[in-house]
Amino acid sequence: MKLDPLICFQALKARDSRFDGHFFVGVHSTGIYCRPVCDARLPQRAQCRFFPSAAAAEAEGFRPCLRCRPELAPGCRSSEENARVDLHAASLIEAGGVPGRSGIEALARHLGISARQLRRRFHATFGVTPIAYAQTHRLLLAKRLLTDTHLPVIEVAMASGFSSLRRFNALFRARYRLNPSELRRASGRNVPSDLLTFSLSYRPPFDWDRLRRFLAQRTVVGVESFAGERYRRSVRLSVGGTESRGWITVGPIAGRNALEISMAEGLKGAVAPLLSGVRRLFDLEAQPDEIADALGPLAASRPGVRLPGAFDGFETGVRAILGQQVSVQAARTLAGRFVACFGERMATPFEGIDRFFPTAAQIADLRPAAIAGVGIVMQRARAIWALSREVASGALRLEPGGEIGPALRQLRAIPGIGEWTAQYLAMRVLGWPDAFPHTDLGVMKAMGERRPARVRAAAEKWRPWRAYAVMHLWHQLEETP
Repeated sequence: MKLDPLICFQALKARDSRFDGHFFVGVHSTGIYCRPVCDARLPQRAQCRFFPSAAAAEAEGFRPCLRCRPELAPGCRSSEENARVDLHAASLIEAGGVPGRSGIEALARHLGISARQLRRRFHATFGVTPIAYAQTHRLLLAKRLLTDTHLPVIEVAMASGFSSLRRFNALFRARYRLNPSELRRASGRNVPSDLLTFSLSYRPPFDWDRLRRFLAQRTVVGVESFAGERYRRSVRLSVGGTESRGWITVGPIAGRNALEISMAEGLKGAVAPLLSGVRRLFDLEAQPDEIADALGPLAASRPGVRLPGAFDGFETGVRAILGQQVSVQAARTLAGRFVACFGERMATPFEGIDRFFPTAAQIADLRPAAIAGVGIVMQRARAIWALSREVASGALRLEPGGEIGPALRQLRAIPGIGEWTAQYLAMRVLGWPDAFPHTDLGVMKAMGERRPARVRAAAEKWRPWRAYAVMHLWHQLEETP
């Protein structure tokens, strides 16, 4: 990725949050690299060097700033197909898919490109190889765990993806010129040992109220809920064949462009994919100014609207099927029955959060009649069962970043999944910012149109952010007296 030094320096001078996460600045006189929003003294222009990623800065010998903490910078979302694939590769690495030499081949196959193409594209976007990017991410995650938790150093090393404590200590000292214990003492944090708490940054504006309302209206009883401003849910994640279980809570941090996430210590082995899941759910990588500019008058009164994502793709897929041609409340009721019957019990300190959403493999082992037995129409029961078989077998990946055309074709090929459901899942699960369910009754009503073809034609002006336009239309309809 080419960076314009003049634009980068102007953004650095202004502490412009729009550029946070888009580049990092290394200062030759200190040997430290920072985020553009760092409140440290502004360096001389001649002392600055700009990088497209933290990994690129570290590859040139710069150490992360302990003040602005580059590991806390928000990620990026793009509407361009090529950039989406590159960012998806990075997100897979950040979520724990850390490649070694053989892992590069597997990651490339997962993305549908060659290993050579992956290395070339990754270097062009991030300035380093995938392996170097993964190594930096492991170290920055370890730095975050050392700063924000009381986990023992050996557990920090394992949770960050290191298989050897000796290797972790040596690499940490070589890269950061501190040993892990020294960094922990310098942080001076006082966090209860049975609770892990982190912050996740975003670019303002951020319309938390509308996002909270949308998610709260669709919570699944037993799995998730809102208590005031805080979102709560049960979590079950598998990393490297080891399953981690527990719960999380998420809420805004007053006076900061960040959300706070707290998680049970039982999830310490899955911190990386868990944080990635929260970023997706709350759309923390959005670029609101760029989106608002593209949507024009539609977004003028709601510039910080976000596109709710999915913490678990299969879960959201089931809920989308249950929501076909019924009200939001009716779909919520059906989802609650589904979880009560098939979800595994768990214990949390929160009333009403007592089950895990069933996995695709668990549902694939059933028969459609068993699914229909909880009050679900047989046609939708068959669709849920077919979806579970596709996901459980690995034939269908319900995750953002892949090629959208083949994914939509796979979804439409499942009996019971039509255009509306496929586009809805493209919005929330596949992370496609240009998804547009033009047959949605709410969208048609908000646009004052009755013909889906005319709705689709009228929405051309909102490309490539039509999914965000849908959110604005739904909010507009809900708020109209």
